Amino acid sequence: MLMPKSHRIALLFNANKIFDREVLAGIAAYLSSTRKSWDLFLEEDFRLRLPGIEKWQGDGIIADFDDPAVAAALERSSIPVVAVGGSYEDESNYPAGVPYVATDNFKLVKLAYEHLIDAGLRQFALFSLPEARENRWAQERENAFRRLMERDRIEGEIYRGQGTSAPSWDEALQQQIAWLNSLPKPVGIIAVTDARARQLMQACLIAGIEVPEQVALIGIDNDPLARMLTRIPLSSVIQGAQEMGRAAAHLLDQAMHGVRLADTRILVPPAGINVLASSKHEPAKHPHVMRARHFIRQFACQGIKTEQVADYVGISRSSLESHFRQELGCSVHDEILRLRLEAATSILERGECNLNDVALSCGFTSSQYMHSVFKRELGLTPRAYQDRAIQARRALGEDSPLRKNDNDDDQPIASQHSDALGG
Repeated sequence: MLMPKSHRIALLFNANKIFDREVLAGIAAYLSSTRKSWDLFLEEDFRLRLPGIEKWQGDGIIADFDDPAVAAALERSSIPVVAVGGSYEDESNYPAGVPYVATDNFKLVKLAYEHLIDAGLRQFALFSLPEARENRWAQERENAFRRLMERDRIEGEIYRGQGTSAPSWDEALQQQIAWLNSLPKPVGIIAVTDARARQLMQACLIAGIEVPEQVALIGIDNDPLARMLTRIPLSSVIQGAQEMGRAAAHLLDQAMHGVRLADTRILVPPAGINVLASSKHEPAKHPHVMRARHFIRQFACQGIKTEQVADYVGISRSSLESHFRQELGCSVHDEILRLRLEAATSILERGECNLNDVALSCGFTSSQYMHSVFKRELGLTPRAYQDRAIQARRALGEDSPLRKNDNDDDQPIASQHSDALGG
């Protein structure tokens, strides 16, 4: 039996970036579902091997074109190239003669903005990156934010800050704190990446700015690492990066079989939002309640008790309990327990894990106590909750987001050129 021809494909992505890893996962999913025979060539960070790439004797290349150096290096490639990157308001910014799969920058920002509006916010800001050719995608997200502000006649703030490096960490942090203090409150802030959102979260915590009561924060990327490195769980827009990878692989497959695809353009909308504590803005009537909840969000899983919360706020336990009952209809302990339960369900939804470890990491005194809380509050055991969550994920597909964009259907995006500014 003749074996199918194997194609030599170079994947020029930076595997240190969550966006690039998700695109690579989409390429892998396409190969798995179609049983294509591709020999893949990739580096952890392809930029270390970029010189001479135009002379590589392969069959095709899929590359991240957000880096201008990549576009320049592949300009004279003699083999099929498919580009992946961000969308552009100005059509001339797209590479000529190259099929291009883009994340829709306008819709990413629009979805984050609409989420903050739904949370009841009316003042907004964007935390971006310094202007640079390699940050063109961030500037496009700025453009999207400006257009939305102009459309709704809102005075939105944009802050770029510094590019971070060890010598400038403290200076950058103090500048972020000064910017945060200058903003009217409450304010909803969109960060152009989860990494920038995490920096701003840290600045809020150091400055004693309550999240999300004073600053409701949402990033873009849905990066698990960024979530693990923040005390308050970070909300984030989920890019359709895996769908981008599948679309790019399909285009390259077509190009290698002679289909003419020059200037074909596919815009992939966001997959949804992972809504967590950082953007769940609930206006508090009493400052003591707001301050207490800010403390609880940070330390609920570290075994804190009501007395410690009252000490942080600076009032007696009985006074704090009275304020909680009046405003939230629950006790301080109830609020602590609610956040521990929320943290535990989040871990269990990810897949198999040790229940003792879950209980310990979420601040429960024992797995038995966690078991009783689950039964009382949710009506089922932690293991039953985990099994149900796993079954639901399998029914929807392993890569299904926690919350889908209401405007998306369930079909892959496979249209030709469409408006870079979306809806």
